[in-house]
Amino acid sequence: MNKERKQVLLRILLLFFVVVITTLLFLYRDDIQQLAHFGYGGIFVLSILTNATLILPVPGVVLTTAMGAIFNPFWVAIAAGLGAALGEITGYLAGYSGQIIVEQAQWYKRLKYWMKRYGNATILIMAIVPNPFFDLAGMAAGMLKLPLPRFLLWCSIGKIIKMLIFAYSGATIFNYFSIK
Repeated sequence: MNKERKQVLLRILLLFFVVVITTLLFLYRDDIQQLAHFGYGGIFVLSILTNATLILPVPGVVLTTAMGAIFNPFWVAIAAGLGAALGEITGYLAGYSGQIIVEQAQWYKRLKYWMKRYGNATILIMAIVPNPFFDLAGMAAGMLKLPLPRFLLWCSIGKIIKMLIFAYSGATIFNYFSIK
C-alpha cells in the first residue's frame, strides 16, 4: 500500500472514530455527568468528554458553573479548560481527515490564508465565546494542518478564560443565594 492510500485510510478511520465517539457521548450524556463526583479529576475527564462531541451539544459549561459553586472556581476552570481543549482534538481530527475532500476548493484556499494569518486569534476568540461553532474552528485548524500543539495552546488559553467566567459565575450565584 502506497503512502497516499495509507493517508486516505488513516483519515477515514479518524473520521469514523470521531463519529463513534460523538454518538456514544451523546447517548450516554446523563451517565457521564456522574464523573463530577470525583472532584477536579472528574471535572477534567467530564470536560474532555463533553467537548469531544461534534455539533451535538453536551452542556459542559453548565457543569463548570455548578462545580464552581462547590469547589474552588479557579481550579475548576483550570481542570475544565484543559479538559475542554483536549476534547476539541476530535474536531481537529475531523478536519484533518476531511481535508482531502475540500483541498481543491477555492474557498479552502481563502480559508487557509485567513487561518494561517489569524489562526491563533481565531482559535482563542472562538474558544472564549460560548458557541456551538468552535468545532468548525477546530475542523479548520485540522484541515489546514495547524500544528496540534499550537492549536491546543490557544484553545487551552481560550477555554480556561471561558471556564473562569462560568466557574466564578457559579460561585457568585451560590454565595448570593446562600447568604440570604
